[in-house]
Amino acid sequence: MRIDPDRVRQWTEWLVERKSIVNTQGEAEITVQLYEEVKKWAYFQRYPKRIWLQSTGESNCQRYNLIALVRAEADEADTTLLIGHVDTVGTDDYGPLQEKATKPWQLKEMLLSQQVPDEVKGHLGDSDWMFGRGTLDMKSGLAANLSILQYYSEHTSKLGGNLILVAECDEEDSSNGILAAVPFLNQLAKQEKLSIRAAINTDFVTARYQGDPHRYIYAGTVGKLLPSFFVAGKETHVGQAFDGFDPNLVLAELTREIDYNPSLCDQMYGEVTPPPVSLKQTDLKPYYDVQTPLAAFAYYNYLVVSQSPLQVMEIMKECAIRAFERAIETYAARYQSYCERTGSTPQPVTLKPRVYTYAEYVEYLRTEHGDKVEQVLNRKREELAAADLDIRFYCCRQVEELRRLDRNEDPVCVLFYSSLYSPRIALSADDPDDSRLLQAVEHAVEQVQQMYPHPIVVRPFFPYISDMSFVKLSDDDQGIDGYKANMPAWGNRHHVPFDEIRQLNVPIVNIGPYGYDAHKKWGRVELTYAERIVPMLIEHVLRSLWHS
Repeated sequence: MRIDPDRVRQWTEWLVERKSIVNTQGEAEITVQLYEEVKKWAYFQRYPKRIWLQSTGESNCQRYNLIALVRAEADEADTTLLIGHVDTVGTDDYGPLQEKATKPWQLKEMLLSQQVPDEVKGHLGDSDWMFGRGTLDMKSGLAANLSILQYYSEHTSKLGGNLILVAECDEEDSSNGILAAVPFLNQLAKQEKLSIRAAINTDFVTARYQGDPHRYIYAGTVGKLLPSFFVAGKETHVGQAFDGFDPNLVLAELTREIDYNPSLCDQMYGEVTPPPVSLKQTDLKPYYDVQTPLAAFAYYNYLVVSQSPLQVMEIMKECAIRAFERAIETYAARYQSYCERTGSTPQPVTLKPRVYTYAEYVEYLRTEHGDKVEQVLNRKREELAAADLDIRFYCCRQVEELRRLDRNEDPVCVLFYSSLYSPRIALSADDPDDSRLLQAVEHAVEQVQQMYPHPIVVRPFFPYISDMSFVKLSDDDQGIDGYKANMPAWGNRHHVPFDEIRQLNVPIVNIGPYGYDAHKKWGRVELTYAERIVPMLIEHVLRSLWHS
């Protein structure tokens, strides 16, 4: 093994001890400090123009990516990306131990005197486990990347290809770090005449079920969408409930249709995603009164491995139609029953489900109002920009503004996306670069498995949301257009450089440290796997790539 485990440990401790909570000043400071450290290496003293502190260019904050290139001596060598993020989630969950959250060994000592679950207690008494915020997600993984880059910067004659480290910010929130890095990498490849053909991410892996003994390598990743629904009803006084139509009734049926529904799981290569689940359901009344709500809003987490945003939009529209129909049926049946109880004569219920995608609704309104639609939206965008709204409500308020243009006052449901799409990546043996990386991973597992007691298994999709999503596109242009056309913030507040991602088009695998309870106060990493096995696996993958 060429990579010294002690070096990985030192980098892990160095990174963990620097609090770098996403969207705080510490997130910017850690990258600056890391840049200053790496810049001291003898290699970058000789080649100072091969290391960059790249600003993400955001208007509301200043933060950075660290990008560093170590070149092989051969001019035509292929290039591999080593990717990892510097930011973490917050530390409030540690309570009175919050100040120790980034001091792993002090934290472990203090936890020994706490009441903890039995499985945590066992690891507290084991020197092979390190506790603390970021130890698992993912500073030990970034430490492995740094150690590999540092070793080959000192032994360039052993390089069979170029290495680029991408230590990005903002993975835990909106992926602005990697989204800024992708165009930079494309430009760097052009300037330096680099052929970037593979990427290795080192985010954490964990057990997939109770008692799971496996350590996982993931080739490709799930994608994540946030299908969102605006429902406008018909308001009325609560004393005359059947004179109106409650939009919450539609949302209730919509959640019943979508929430935990296994028929909505996506599947590919034998893998099945978790079903969609509700993340928000609310009406839009800002205060209490006895008028029923005018409108309501909901959104759902939706993971994909084979479906495109366009396909998901079509599936969700079918769900919305069914939910709307059931809501009307319930309303009509209860109205009939109420009339029977009161001895009144029921009036015909003429409600029909009106369901549009955002793109369809905009087009429908343009047939009525022409250019006025865009003018109204632009005015609303200017108003919302000053309010600094959460992007999901930013999108919702734009749809609400469109509703005011609708001359048809009957209840309506509009379906749209209101958050970042993290694209799926499905590697294929039919693609030469994908196949090359997949074979390299299989070879690495064969070589390393004999040195480690737990089974190392390769699976096709990283099951969590990560920056892996932004180096390659498995969706075609039509699928991506289905997202852009139905995302109200697209082109003004929200943009993803899909063209740049498609230009980079790099297959990616995740070879990360193993542990438990990421984003929880018991978060911990197994040191043997993080410091010895992960670097060894990455090394074998690299050597296999260099000789393929």
